[in-house]
Amino acid sequence: MVEAKSDSKVKKIVFKALKAIIKGAIVYGIYILVWMFLSPISEYVPELQLMIEAFIIVYISLMIIEEIASGTVFKYFFNLAKSLFVIGYLIFSLKSGVFGITFQKVSITIDLRLFLTIAMLLSLLGLSKSVLQAVNYMSERPEVERI
Repeated sequence: MVEAKSDSKVKKIVFKALKAIIKGAIVYGIYILVWMFLSPISEYVPELQLMIEAFIIVYISLMIIEEIASGTVFKYFFNLAKSLFVIGYLIFSLKSGVFGITFQKVSITIDLRLFLTIAMLLSLLGLSKSVLQAVNYMSERPEVERI
């Protein structure tokens, strides 16, 4: 009886790990497809690929850990961490949201403050969703009375 329970737990963990790896591979595949279109831009912005790859690595790692922790309250904590990471990375990588590029005696200024504001508000929406899901999970959890 104990052996059957441990086998089912192992199967459940293996299934969660496989599901997480498949999701991570899909996200990485989407990144590869998008990068094919963004690669010409990397000639003008030399650190673009490094910035995007660092973001993708951390985001996929948090996504895999979150998927493995599904069924527990820790899933919501990792989802919260993922939202905070996106907000922090946007602030860190876009700095003030205004970029200046000089190309062959032509200076181009790009203002991304509106994009930065919209992306941060969407990430805050994801953060509040994580908090509300964690509260909902804890309120639905059955209480165990000890005698």
